[in-house]
Amino acid sequence: MRPLTAVWAGDLRAITTLDFWCAVGYQEPLLVVNLVFFLNVGILFWFISVLQLIDPFWTIIPVLIGTFYQYHPAATTQPLRSRLAMGLLWIWAVRLTHSYFRRSEWQVGAREDWRYARMAQSMSRTWWVVVSFFAVGVTQQLMLVGITLPLLAIHTSTAPWNPIVDTAIFASAATGIMVALIADNQLRDFMVENEKRAQEGRVRLLLLDTGLWRYSRHPNFFGEQLWWWSLGMWAVMCGQSWMLVGAAFNSLCFISITRMTEARMLERSERASIYCHYQRTTSVWIPWPKRAATA
Repeated sequence: MRPLTAVWAGDLRAITTLDFWCAVGYQEPLLVVNLVFFLNVGILFWFISVLQLIDPFWTIIPVLIGTFYQYHPAATTQPLRSRLAMGLLWIWAVRLTHSYFRRSEWQVGAREDWRYARMAQSMSRTWWVVVSFFAVGVTQQLMLVGITLPLLAIHTSTAPWNPIVDTAIFASAATGIMVALIADNQLRDFMVENEKRAQEGRVRLLLLDTGLWRYSRHPNFFGEQLWWWSLGMWAVMCGQSWMLVGAAFNSLCFISITRMTEARMLERSERASIYCHYQRTTSVWIPWPKRAATA
């Protein structure tokens, strides 16, 4: 196969479309991922206006991207690091998929993310058509392609296995997945209990303040961030520190999501005062001992 530079510099009349795209696919896997994502997720979802399918796609796209990098013909990797990273990625995907379908009562696309619905309600339909392309489609591409950059680093590097550092990264990543799993299960139990109370005519619980939620207002967010930042540390190990930009952008998005979620929690008057106290005494993300409430 001719190098991509030769394709660009050669006689364009002698280059077939297949030659060109084969060269691009072989030498520029990141470009291929971006093109496929943009056409099949960004453009397609925007065109048919099914933003509610973004969430279930979140559970499988990282695995598809990681598998593409893993089995790419030009891939070169440290085998143990590759197997552990991909194994954790599959565990993460199974956890998130189960959480999504459980929350959606085992239906696909049955509910739209309330954040998208609220954004759509805040503007005209015409304006939302434009905004949604960038606020949802393009943003999702930046997040998903960005946070999976370390998988590209892992599968384009033969950096030797470091028993101490690599094991620490693996343990940190696994801990992040476990924290998110426990937090999601505790939140699910809380919601089920409130549904049961509503059916029985009993007073609903206003606040989840037990388990991990006693020490963090968003332990599920913390677990998710710990997982992606730990994966990013493998990119650093492979000499690609710049790939942490994906985890950083994801964290910025989670900061915005956290603010939106907390603003929503304060909307109900009967819960506002107790949640304000919860905010004053409880860490936002990192599980931490309670602090004294301040006026």
